[in-house]
Amino acid sequence: MSFPLSLIDFLKSPLQKLHEVSHPPIVFCDFDGPIVDVSERYYRTYQLGLSTLKATYQAQHNRELLTAPLSKQQFWWMKQNRVADREIAARSGLAEDVIDTFLQQVSRLVNHPHLLRWDRLQPDADEAIAQIKRCGARLVMVTLRHPRQVQSFLQAHDLSQHIDQIFGAADIQAAHLNRVEQKVDLLKSAIASQQAQGFSTKQTWMIGDTEADVIAGQTAEIQTVALTCGVRSQSYLERLNPNEVHPTLLSAIQRILIDGLLQQFNPSPEAGYIFPTSA
Repeated sequence: MSFPLSLIDFLKSPLQKLHEVSHPPIVFCDFDGPIVDVSERYYRTYQLGLSTLKATYQAQHNRELLTAPLSKQQFWWMKQNRVADREIAARSGLAEDVIDTFLQQVSRLVNHPHLLRWDRLQPDADEAIAQIKRCGARLVMVTLRHPRQVQSFLQAHDLSQHIDQIFGAADIQAAHLNRVEQKVDLLKSAIASQQAQGFSTKQTWMIGDTEADVIAGQTAEIQTVALTCGVRSQSYLERLNPNEVHPTLLSAIQRILIDGLLQQFNPSPEAGYIFPTSA
């Protein structure tokens, strides 16, 4: 069977072929989760919140506050399955009358520079970003992090030059609170901005790791991709019915960009072959 030259070229370099598409794909992507592993920072914030509460309680009441700290594995499992913060506090041995104080401590501490240094680049996230840019797609951050924090992290990892735009929250506590309505509004603004700049949003995805990301993409009526490398579990994310679920940003990018190219390539039935569009 003979294949047309264009198909041969496509098979050799599928991602590079996207450079020839007149309307480049746009990848809207969350920051925490897809690109940044925040698990260590969140756990250390939890530990520091408990120790700070114990010290304050000792000073005020002249007696020890007994606690039962969770292991990181226990703590992160609860976060990934969206156990409420009050319930996490209760399972840590805190009585109802000190839980509010503990949660206030956590909220106050979580964005402290001493703790932000525990954020880590997700494995292969830099390669995922490189693939996005190599194929000519636009990469737009839509995050509840403050833009200064995003820029600082990206610059530290030599990635800022690969990001086309950042839409972040002015409220420095927004990422920890993860308000769905804020993410919906941010994505709406990001899409409108791309359109105003003359970019087509017909071939567009929203990639993230929480219900806020999935709901924002669904509200905007664009394709949604949920990642299990962040702060929500696969079983929880699947209940939200995203278009796809992937373990990492790299695996998601390799799939959705190639799928997008297949739609552009559109081989004719007369060519005598079938090219599958799903694994």
